[in-house]
Amino acid sequence: MQVRLKQWLVAAILACGLFSLPVVAAEPGSAKEQAAQQRTQPGNNQPFWSDVRGGDNPYQTTQVRGVESSVLMQPAGETWRQLRNGVITIYGGWLIVAVMALIGAFYWWRGPIKLHEKQTGRQLLRFGSWDRMVHWSVAISFVLLAVTGIIILFGKHILLPIFGYTLFAWLAILAKNIHNFVGPVFAFCTILMFITFVKDNLPKLYDLQWISKAGGLFSGKHVPSGRFNAGEKAWFWGGVTLLGIVVSVTGFVLNFPNFEQGRALMQQANVIHAIAAVVFMTLSLGHIYIGTIGTEGAYEAMRTGYVDEAWAKEHHEFWYQDTLANNKGGGGVASPVAAAALKEGWKA
Repeated sequence: MQVRLKQWLVAAILACGLFSLPVVAAEPGSAKEQAAQQRTQPGNNQPFWSDVRGGDNPYQTTQVRGVESSVLMQPAGETWRQLRNGVITIYGGWLIVAVMALIGAFYWWRGPIKLHEKQTGRQLLRFGSWDRMVHWSVAISFVLLAVTGIIILFGKHILLPIFGYTLFAWLAILAKNIHNFVGPVFAFCTILMFITFVKDNLPKLYDLQWISKAGGLFSGKHVPSGRFNAGEKAWFWGGVTLLGIVVSVTGFVLNFPNFEQGRALMQQANVIHAIAAVVFMTLSLGHIYIGTIGTEGAYEAMRTGYVDEAWAKEHHEFWYQDTLANNKGGGGVASPVAAAALKEGWKA
């Protein structure tokens, strides 16, 4: 009887020691507080998990060395998730839809901007082959990034209910890989675009007149400008340059997570990247509209490089006059047609 009693006593002591080990390991030196807390609030492990989420307690150790390697839980991840799936997705999506609706309403009211004079048949070189190659490289890579970015950001809210999980999963994977590989190409081409067009996008005093009259967009009246008007310059500096730098830098942070950037930095980069990309896409809708169906002859100018004399005078009169004076095309290459016409003596 005494032997059995001793065995039960030893077993009870060992059991108490085992159950007390997590408390001691969790917070050395505060076993009494932990035990008291368990007696008053049994099953409440909130203090323990608060310490784990904090990530700065001396008793948390790891053999792995690196950024955030000792962080077991990161509360900022939930904040990032709510921003991305809530504020950015909802308001960003409605912003794009609203701008598309406004452009559609404006086209219904105004229609395309047509020439007031008949075309002369005499052509001026506005964009050389290098200019067009750089522009279309940026444009194509931008469209690929915009489409795949929309799938990544809005896909699970719009496409997932339509396609289902299997098809949408393949589409999302394809979009992610295209986005990751095209991103660096876009960044490189944006640098080339800046170098190519910066000299013609410097502000001029006559740009103020163009701004005050909104380029004749609503009145339909002719407003003279240089090779690029104030609206195109605003798009160049605010859109292509500024937003292009923001999305490129944050994109590199996300695309190459092997330079010791932690989760916190990548979450911040993702939020900035998404906001800048939504604004970028929104502004690009206006540029695409004006450069295609919104203005007669604008698309042909970038596709072929040449514009009619009447188009040049009406939309970019100062550039037209400079072209005649210098006997050069807009891309810095002499236009054979324009040169022949100049020899015949036609002027502005």
